[in-house]
Order: sequence, then structure tokens, then C-alpha cells
Amino acid sequence: MEKSTAMPDGYTYSYVLNGCAKEGLFREGQQLHARILKNWSLINVFVQTNLVNLYSCTGGEYGVHDARKVFDEMIEKNVVTWNSLLLGYFRNGDVDEALRNFDEMPDKNVVSWTIVIAGCTQNGRCQQALALFCLMQRRCVEFDQVTLVAVLSACAELGALDLGKWIHSRVVESARFRIEQVLVSLYNALIHMYASCGEIEEAYRVFEGMSRRNSVSWTSIITGFAKQGYAHEALTIFQQMESWGGNDVRPDEITFLGVLFACSHAGYVNEGFRYFRCMKETWGVEPRIEHYGCMVDMLSRAGLFDEAVALVETMPMKPNEAVWGALLGGCKIHKNVRLASSVAQKLAVELEPDRAVGYFVLLSNLYAADKRWKDVVIMRQKMFGMGVKKPPGQSKIEADGTIHNFLSSDLSHKHACSVYEMLRLLTSQAKLQCHQPIISDEELIV
Repeated sequence: MEKSTAMPDGYTYSYVLNGCAKEGLFREGQQLHARILKNWSLINVFVQTNLVNLYSCTGGEYGVHDARKVFDEMIEKNVVTWNSLLLGYFRNGDVDEALRNFDEMPDKNVVSWTIVIAGCTQNGRCQQALALFCLMQRRCVEFDQVTLVAVLSACAELGALDLGKWIHSRVVESARFRIEQVLVSLYNALIHMYASCGEIEEAYRVFEGMSRRNSVSWTSIITGFAKQGYAHEALTIFQQMESWGGNDVRPDEITFLGVLFACSHAGYVNEGFRYFRCMKETWGVEPRIEHYGCMVDMLSRAGLFDEAVALVETMPMKPNEAVWGALLGGCKIHKNVRLASSVAQKLAVELEPDRAVGYFVLLSNLYAADKRWKDVVIMRQKMFGMGVKKPPGQSKIEADGTIHNFLSSDLSHKHACSVYEMLRLLTSQAKLQCHQPIISDEELIV
């Protein structure tokens, strides 16, 4: 176009800047910005909004500062401009600044609310995300399916099953009256929510009822079954996924993490190696350190320590604390104190004290189980000298619409006595129960 007689105007630059933002072409976008600054007639609210979006999306760590500079120079701003800036702050992890700007917005639309709900969820502020969704409803702002996807992600993290079920009922109602076609991503979010809340049967019903599925749909249900301890079901569905075909259904890195996790926790060593090999050979998926961690965990749980150590030593990348932790976990199961001591010494050198403390506690417990009391004292004294202690385990559960937080050994909850009594009963019953598949092979025909 530049070589022709046609002259690009502001709208031309808006489209090209938008293309740069979508493709991550930061340098090219900067060059366009320089050209715009040489010709002030090109500048309008659309061009400047696309510049804010460009810097927010592609500028990296300092992009939001450049986006803010363009934003502050604008005489006229619209809701899209504000939304682009909000995205930049959330991508940069600056949640407080994003929320401050959200409060200052003169006008907000459903996209604005969705951005802050999703941004809070992605930055670990799920409780705040649900509070914003409640505020959105109180202000009678009509939400859409993309909003519900973000809310369901927060529900999954918090275990907010009641709200998740309410959203599901709205989705079913929408589908029944054909108000609008339900997005595949919304069904995927429902599967993830139910699986994360322990309702794996309900998750499977959602999956089974989907008329159209993509790779995320299959991956979500496979991972859900694997994390709930149903390895057979997870692997059966993966085999169906392999034979399903189509460009929309291909296993990726996350799919194989779910598959290897299932093999690890079920002790399917041969199957685990087979799937690990087929990742690259069949599907062209390069194993990452997380996949090697699953393999080390699988071998360690099975007591195959020589093979586990050999795999760690031949990995194409440096093992991280998760890999060493997997090896230590196997040592705890099989009481391999010698190897655990060697691994803990490596971690003591490589990790900061606060990150290594959990492994020191595990080693101390191993020494205690082996009645090596002198080593227990030495390890505890070492931890005391470093000034660190293991942070308590934490869990969350929803009851009557309220999410309760629990810390290990915490007695501050008003129903603590009843909680611990129920925990004791559940623990004793769990020891008596044997695992039964919740879905038969016949029911797994999709």
C-alpha cells in the first residue's frame, strides 16, 4: 500500500496495530508508533486505543508503563481503552493497580467485569473474583458465557461447588431454550470445576453430554479422573481420544501430564513408559521437565530407585525441586533412608532454606521411622539454626455457600472439635474401603 498512490489513514494504522498486538510483533508496532508520531493527523481515539493494547499485550514487563504513558496522553478515552489498560496491569501481575483503575472507570461493560474477574482468578485472588461476580449481579450487569468461564475457574480453585452448580443450571436452561449456543469452553470449565470439587461423576456427565469437544474437553476429563485416583478410567478415555481423530482433538503436553499422573499413582509402570515414548514418536510432543517428574514419581512409587536415579541423570535438562521431591516421596513410601539423605543434601545446597524446609521435614520423619533418633535431632537442630519451619497444610471447603479455610493442627474454627472427630471417622473408614471403579467399561463408551 505504501508503494502505491493510496495513503494510509488512522483507520489503516488501527488495523495494522491490532494485527501486531495479536501476533506479538512488538518491534513492528513500535515502528508504526514512530510513524504515527511524525504525522499527528493520524492520531485519533482508535489509533491510541490500539497503541495501549499493543503495549499491554506485547510489551513484556515494562509494556504496561508504555501503555499507561499513551493512555495518559489521550484527550478522549472509551471503555475499550480502559479495558486494554486493565488487561496490561493483570498481565503484569499488578492486581491492585488494575482494581484501582477499574474503580476509576467512568463506564464499565461486561468485558470490563470479565477482565477483572478473570484477572483476579489468574493471579490467585479467587475469593475476590467471586466477590466481584456477586457485585456485578447486584449492579444488574448482564454477564455472558465468557464471564461464567472465568467464574467457574475461581470456583474450581476454591471448591465453591454450590455456585458452580448454579452456573451449570443456567447453562442447562440456556441450552434447553436455545437462547444461544453454549460455548465449548464453558462446558470445559464445568468439567474442570466438577472434577476439582471431587464431583467426577458429574464432570463425566457434562463431558458425555457435549455434542462437540476439543482437546481441552478430553484433557480436562482425563486429568480429572487421574487426580481423583481413577487411572483405568483416565487411560480408557485417553485411548478413545487417540482414536477420535480430527485436527481439533490432539493430545498435548497437559494431556500427557494427566496420563502419566494416572500411571504413576496406579503403579502402571509399563504403560507409563509406553505413553512417555509415544508422546514424541506418535504425537510430536516434546517431554518437558514436568513429564520427567511424573516418570521419576512413577518409578519411585514402584520402588524402582535405580531406574529413577538413572532417568534423573540422563534428563536433557537440570532436575528441579519437583523431580527431587518425587524421588524423596518414593523414598518415604519404601523407607529408603540412604537415598533420601543423599537427595536432601543436594536440595540443601541448591534451594533457599524456605523452599527446602518441607524436604528436611520429610527426611526427619524418615529417620524417625527408621528409629535413627540421633539423625532426627541433628536435622531438627539444623532447621532451627536456619530459622525455618514447615508451613502448615491448608485446605478449603464450601458449606452452605460459605468457603471455610482449614490449616493443619488449627483449632481456631468454631466447629474444630466436630471437624476433627469427623476426620477421625473418615480416616478409619477409608482404611477399610477398597477402591471400586465408579464407571464401568461399558459406560465409558463415548
